[in-house]
Amino acid sequence: MIRQQLVHKQQQKLSPLQIQQVKLLELNSLEIENRINQELEENPALDEAPETSSEGEDSDSMVEDVREDGNNEDFSLGDYQTEDDIPDYKLQQSYAAKENQREISYSESESFQEYLLDQLCLKDLSEEKFRIGEYIIGNIDDDGYMRRDIESLSDDLAFQYSVEVSPNEIKKILKTIQELDPAGVGATHLQECLLIQLKRKEKTPVRELAITIVEKYFDAFSKKQYDRISKSMDISEDELKNAVKEITYLNPKPGSGWESNMDTKMSHIVPDFVVEEVNGELIFTMPEQNIPELRISREYGEMLDDYSKNKRKDHHERKEAIAFVKQKIDSAKWFIDAIKQRNTTLRNTMLAIIEIQRDFFLSGEESDLKPMILKDVAELCGYDISTVSRVSNSKYVQTNWSVYPLKYFFSESMTNEEGEEVSTREIKSILKACIDAENKTKPLTDDALVGELKKKGYDIARRTVAKYREQLNIPIARLRKEMG
Repeated sequence: MIRQQLVHKQQQKLSPLQIQQVKLLELNSLEIENRINQELEENPALDEAPETSSEGEDSDSMVEDVREDGNNEDFSLGDYQTEDDIPDYKLQQSYAAKENQREISYSESESFQEYLLDQLCLKDLSEEKFRIGEYIIGNIDDDGYMRRDIESLSDDLAFQYSVEVSPNEIKKILKTIQELDPAGVGATHLQECLLIQLKRKEKTPVRELAITIVEKYFDAFSKKQYDRISKSMDISEDELKNAVKEITYLNPKPGSGWESNMDTKMSHIVPDFVVEEVNGELIFTMPEQNIPELRISREYGEMLDDYSKNKRKDHHERKEAIAFVKQKIDSAKWFIDAIKQRNTTLRNTMLAIIEIQRDFFLSGEESDLKPMILKDVAELCGYDISTVSRVSNSKYVQTNWSVYPLKYFFSESMTNEEGEEVSTREIKSILKACIDAENKTKPLTDDALVGELKKKGYDIARRTVAKYREQLNIPIARLRKEMG
């Protein structure tokens, strides 16, 4: 039976401006620059403000003096049809002085693939085989490996380039590529990569032994089961030690020494904030980078005014024109307001972090980092935890000591034997120091590390030690073992 009934329910909907703000908060300096340039291209009602020397845009000093109200959630849209003029909504930011900005210059360098192709040109290959080799090189990853299977390469060449080539022919050309420098390039897996490098070297008894280990005992070698290898091969400990040393000198990622120019640019970290210690005081700035100041286009404002006043035009055409122009102006204003609110939110969140971690920013000592979670920052700056999380994501701060991701400053707290709250980051630092100082021939197990930490006043469960060790990307004791 079908019925109609009224249901009352609360539903929270985000305004277009709020949606803009949420998306913009997650972007870092490079991404926001690209996003603004994209909006300038797509919306003709949005303009760059002419460059003017603005006064009063100095660096902010300490947190206590510059806290702003972050609860600017109500935004009103004016009725542009009746306005005489469209105001310039200028994007105001606290910028560092241009002479203090650090400029990074990039030099055009030969990419890894270009380096390989230059060598392939010197090989005696037909034009067709060279083109196949060129395609294979294009599929070699940044580590120098050919991770795709031969059959897939053969299918791709047939479907995409109408080149019929058998998997065996591709294997032959891949073998030619594996003869190029750096040694090991074009390998399909680590074992093959190491063998290519060993066989390229001048033959010696130690290297012959190393080749046998990699060819026949690679699994045991990977797991550092040296006793098993020694017994199976019936060799002395010294012979095994020298062979293992020969293997460890090889490069497991032959392509890692090259980066394309674009990769270099993309991997370069541009700080979103700068916190400098000057004579015991902290100076906070948000670098300008290449972010332009924005305003509403005067031309579009005049266009809207013209359409509104011109009664002689067709009513339907005039109505559509007014709606289009007004929509573009509204969109531009929303974007400008969203950018301004983003900068305010980023600024207030960073100031709250500085206030909590003041001692660290003054000293640069990791031991001065206080336990801090998202809730602590949210309570101090008055934002929601999700807002603080978005601000902290993929943002960086430049200090006197280094450039840090904002996530670096967040850590849980634990209580030591003296009842003091300490950061888990401090405990991880001590754990790493214990592992660095261990006897590598008899590395400390997780149980032994529990004992070491207890001696230093930190009573932590073994599973917690294992978790911290994994977070530090440190393998278990057996895989850290070295031969004496």
